Amino acid sequence: MLLRLLSSSSRAIATKPHPPQTLAAAAAGATTSTTRKLAAMAGNREAFRVVVANTLERRLFYVPSFKIYGGVAGLYDYGPPGCAVKANVLASWRQHFVLEEGMLEVDCPCVTPEIVLKASGHVEKFTDLMVKDEKMGNCYRADHLLKDFCKEKLEQDTTLSPEKVEELNHILAVLDDLSAEQLGAKIKEYGIVAPDTKNPLSDPYPFNLMFQTSIGPSGLSAGYMRPETAQGIFVDFKDLYYYNGNKLPFAAAQIGQAFRNEISPRQGLLRVREFTLAEIEHFVDPEDKSHPKFSDVSDLEFLMFPREDQLTGGSATRLQLGEAVSEGTVNNETLGYFIGRVYLFLTQLGIDKDRLRFRQHLPNEMAHYAADCWDAEIECSYGWIECVGIADRSAYDLRAHSDKSGVPLEAHEKFAEPREVEKLVITPSKKELGLTFKGNQKAVLEALEAMGETEALGMKAALESKGEVEFKVCTLGRDVTVKRNMVSINMEKKKEHQRKFTPSVIEPSFGIGRIIYCLFEHCFYQRTGRTDDEQLNVFRFPPLVAPIKCTVFPLVKVEKFDIVAKKISKALTTAGISHIIDITGTTIGKRYARTDEIGVPLAITVDSTTSVTIRDRDSKDQIRIEVDEVASVVKEVTDGQSTWADIMWRYPAHTTLATDEEEASET
Repeated sequence: MLLRLLSSSSRAIATKPHPPQTLAAAAAGATTSTTRKLAAMAGNREAFRVVVANTLERRLFYVPSFKIYGGVAGLYDYGPPGCAVKANVLASWRQHFVLEEGMLEVDCPCVTPEIVLKASGHVEKFTDLMVKDEKMGNCYRADHLLKDFCKEKLEQDTTLSPEKVEELNHILAVLDDLSAEQLGAKIKEYGIVAPDTKNPLSDPYPFNLMFQTSIGPSGLSAGYMRPETAQGIFVDFKDLYYYNGNKLPFAAAQIGQAFRNEISPRQGLLRVREFTLAEIEHFVDPEDKSHPKFSDVSDLEFLMFPREDQLTGGSATRLQLGEAVSEGTVNNETLGYFIGRVYLFLTQLGIDKDRLRFRQHLPNEMAHYAADCWDAEIECSYGWIECVGIADRSAYDLRAHSDKSGVPLEAHEKFAEPREVEKLVITPSKKELGLTFKGNQKAVLEALEAMGETEALGMKAALESKGEVEFKVCTLGRDVTVKRNMVSINMEKKKEHQRKFTPSVIEPSFGIGRIIYCLFEHCFYQRTGRTDDEQLNVFRFPPLVAPIKCTVFPLVKVEKFDIVAKKISKALTTAGISHIIDITGTTIGKRYARTDEIGVPLAITVDSTTSVTIRDRDSKDQIRIEVDEVASVVKEVTDGQSTWADIMWRYPAHTTLATDEEEASET
C-alpha cells in the first residue's frame, strides 16, 4: 500500500486522476486508522514538506552550508545522494538537448567584467525592491511581504467583502508593475510590519542582486559574479557562428554556477544565492522561425495556461502543442519545439505530468523586446514554481553587445543572384558637427548613424521643411539642434549579394536546483511497515536519475555469500553501474527499507552461490537470476532499454524473502 502525502485538492487546476501510488487511490486500500492519520497530513502542505525535508537532510541529499557555524541563508551543500541525483539530471540534460540537438557546449567564467553586464542591462536594472526593519535592520523583499499579506487575507479571512477580495486579487495580478512608491503606499495602507519583530518598515528602495567584486589587485577593474550564464554565450556569438560554418540556425549551451544576492532567501533549494543553471541560446533568422523537427512534438498534449485565460480568471487546460502554434497562442515553431522538448525532458526525469504546466507571461511580465515567453511551472508544496523559462528574446542581446563593444554580432544570408534594394544612407558632416558640438561631436555623430529608417526619414522631412530639428542624444542625456548642413539622409538603390542581419534568440533556461527539489517531492511517498502506524519513506526515482542504481546484500553474513557479492560488485563496476554493497548482517528487511529511502530502484540479494534474487523497489516483486547475468540485466533496466515488467516476463518470479511486516525502517 502506497500513500502520497501531498493532496491534490488544493490545486488551482483540474487534472486527471493520479496513478495508483497516489493518495486518492491508496487511501481506498489503507486501514481506517492509517487513512485518517495520513489523510490529515495530506491536506497540510507544510506537514508534507517537513517530512520530505527531514528525510532529505537525514539521508544527506542536501544540508545547509557551513552548518557547524550556524549556516548562511540561501547556501546549501549537496551530500553524496544529492550530488548523484544532480549529476544524473545534468547528464540527462546533456543527452536530451546538447547531443540530440547537436548543440555547441561552452564553459565561460563566473566572474564577468562590469562592461558586459552594463551592456546587458544588469548593472542598472537587475534589482528588487527592499524594505528594512527600522529598528533591527533586517531586510525583506517588499513585493514578497505584500504578496504574503494578500494571500493570507484571501485564504484565512472569511469576513472579507467582495470588493476587498477583488482589490487583493487585483494587487496580486499587478504586483510586478508596482513602483517603489506604490508598494510603499500599500504596505503603509495595510499596516504591514516586519514579520519577525513587528517593527515598522522603511520605504522600499532598489537593491542590486549581483555580487560585486574587482578583477586584479588594483581594484580598478570592476566585475560581478554572473547572475546568469547567457551573457558569456552572447559575447562569444561571432566565434561560435564561425565555428558552425557561418550557418544558422544553431544553438549554444552552457551548464554553470550563477549567483544572486537574494534579499531574504527562503523555500530551501527554490531560492538560493548560488545555484546551477543550464541554458540554451538558439540563434535563428528573425524572418524564419520555423523548425524542421517541430512535427516530432506537435502532437504532444499537456497543461498550458495562455495569458488570455489568466486575464479572464480561467485555469490551465490541456492543449495540443501543434494547435497552440498554428492558432498563434505560441508565437512560432521554434519556441513551440523547445516547449515540447522541455515537457519531454521533465516528465522523463520523473516530474508528474499532472503537476506540470506551461504558463505564458502576462503583458506586465514581458520585456519590451520579447516576442513571447513561457514558463514551465511545477507544483510542489510551495505552490506553482517556475523551473524553466522559454523565451523568444528577439535580437535584443546581440544588438546590445554590438552597440556597447562596437563589434557587429551579425549573421548573413548569401543570395543566389544579386538583389537590388533601397538602403538608408546617413552621412553626418564631421566638420559641421565638430564646429558646433566640439567635444560632443562623437556622441552626436554616433547617435545620428544609429537612427532607424523611420526616425531618419522623419528627420529628413523636418530638415527639408524647417531647416533644423531637435534631436535627442541618449548618451548626452539631452536634446541638441541638428541643422540641414550637418547631415545628409537619402534612400539609395544598391545591389546586394548578401543580407546581413542580427539573429533572434530563443532561450530555454533551466533552474537545476528547483527542478531537483520538485523531483524530490514528486517521487516521495510512504508505505506501511510492520504496523499500520509505522510509515516507511520511499523515493520513487526513475532509474535514469536514481542516485544509486542497485544494492547488493548477502542474505546472511557468511564467507561464501560475501565472495559472490564482491564478484557481482566487480561486474557492476565494470559495467559502469553505481551501487553499494552491504555486508553488515542486519535484517534484510531493514536493508531494503534504508535503500528504498534513498530511492535505489533494484536490490540484489545473495542467497546462493549460483543464483540471486533481484527485487524491484516499488512493487517489491522479485525474480531469480544466474549470477553471471546480474550486471547485464541491471544495466538494461537502469539504462532504460527494458522496464521491470519486461524483465518479469523473462525470468521466474521468486517468493518474497521479506514480508511487508519485516521491511521495517532503521530506528
